[in-house]
Amino acid sequence: MDLIKIKRALISVSDKTSLENLVAALQSFSCEIIATGRTRDYLLQKGYEVIDISRITGNPEAFSGRMKTLSFQIGAAILFDRERDGEEAVKLGITPIDLVVCNLYPFARAKEKGAALAELIENIDIGGPTLIRAAAKNFHYVCILSEIDDYKMFLKDLSDHKGAVSYETRFYLMRKAFNVIADYDGIIAETMDERGNDPSLRLCFEKALTLRYGENSHQQGFLFRQRGMGKSLYDLELLHGRELSYNNISDINSAVNSLKGIPGIACSIVKHNNPCGIASGINQHSVLKFAWEGDPVSAFGSVIAFNSELTLESAEFFQLNALDKSKRKFIEVITAPSFNEDALRYLQFHENLRLIRYDPSFDEMGLDYRFLANSLLMQDRDGKLYNSLEFATKERIALKSWQSLIEFGLNVVRQIKSNAICIVREVESGYMQLLGMGAGQPNRLISTRLALEKSRDNLLREFHAFRNGAFLDQECEDYCSNQLAKSILLSDAFFPFPDNVEIAAANGIKIIVQPGGSLRDKKVIKRADELGICMIFTGIRHFRH
Repeated sequence: MDLIKIKRALISVSDKTSLENLVAALQSFSCEIIATGRTRDYLLQKGYEVIDISRITGNPEAFSGRMKTLSFQIGAAILFDRERDGEEAVKLGITPIDLVVCNLYPFARAKEKGAALAELIENIDIGGPTLIRAAAKNFHYVCILSEIDDYKMFLKDLSDHKGAVSYETRFYLMRKAFNVIADYDGIIAETMDERGNDPSLRLCFEKALTLRYGENSHQQGFLFRQRGMGKSLYDLELLHGRELSYNNISDINSAVNSLKGIPGIACSIVKHNNPCGIASGINQHSVLKFAWEGDPVSAFGSVIAFNSELTLESAEFFQLNALDKSKRKFIEVITAPSFNEDALRYLQFHENLRLIRYDPSFDEMGLDYRFLANSLLMQDRDGKLYNSLEFATKERIALKSWQSLIEFGLNVVRQIKSNAICIVREVESGYMQLLGMGAGQPNRLISTRLALEKSRDNLLREFHAFRNGAFLDQECEDYCSNQLAKSILLSDAFFPFPDNVEIAAANGIKIIVQPGGSLRDKKVIKRADELGICMIFTGIRHFRH
């Protein structure tokens, strides 16, 4: 059963791409071809010898093609066990079919173009799935080709074995065939449920990649690709370092997503799914430096993502070959669309550092899924920054001058776990930086305090480095307040009480951006007016739980 000779093939295809090459190769090994309807006509026009299926079934094609292959003669020729049922097949006059080539009516295409129900019904294949299932079930003796992409692999195997096909190929094609049928039936069922206003959802994932472990070392972890989708996180390419863990991939996803919507050269530093540093600007090395300075402590053991080719200058920022080991920056993963050859060579100095080639620019406008206890949450992606930028307070700013920084901040805050607060600034001309953030707190006031504390920590360190000598405490305090006055505080959701505004003002914040929509908006706005704060409403909330 390892090799089976392909002596007789049944071909019934909707899509005739590459069919001539396939038939020519089969006939070069003296394979007899049986074909149906339009497939038969197509092959006859191309000059191939073809047996009409009606000669096998003894019945004409009928009902506008609804009846072609469904028959005892065809089903038996595919399904009988060649060893156990051979004698019975001879008595019944059944000649075996060794290969079935079948692709199905284009139901998905009809759905995509908005076909009416009647047209959808006509695009539901009946005989095709029956042929495919029968051939797949009897793969020990029959080969099934259900996708055009597999023709090339099949023809190589056919050539290598002089007209025969191996068990390995048949087993692979059998598995492929059952998935084709499952997906086909799934989309039909989903579509009909949708038309009946009772939506259902069937998701299929394939090509499991075994990970080092799951979220914790005692858990097993896997990464699957969603079938039928284009580019995905599954396509990341490990260029160097140890294999990836569950947490590595989760953080890579967060780091890559944190770059979405940010123009120019950008860098994101992520720890436990939250960006602790994000910056954008003109020069990659400077952008990395500003992102790192957003939280140098949390950056230890982080995942870092770039949206542009990693340069040697940026790679050397990590000082991986410094003689003083305390200067070496420990990171888990670096991901970028590409790596300069010199940068890659330098980073390989650290044998455990994982280097990932992955382009974050793939289309994200799909759906978000979250699997819960025997249930599934589904939603559209959060792809809209704001409805409008409307002044809620008497205090105003020149919006055009601040809009780029506001949009940078909104892109950042929507990537931080709720309740989320972030403070951003233009650290130098052309460079924007996440100065501090508060994430994942059940109380928004705590998130605000955390964001302000982290911002002040960063500014104190920056001031000390700048002065590098004696200074008055008041000078340091003035520097922090002045820098915060040039920054923007953003919230992922509305402020339910004025207390967030009060603590922000006490630290020097002059501009607050939030969605608005609280029942207490008037009180919050009144307090902002009293404190001389400019408050802007966006009309869009960005919860990320």
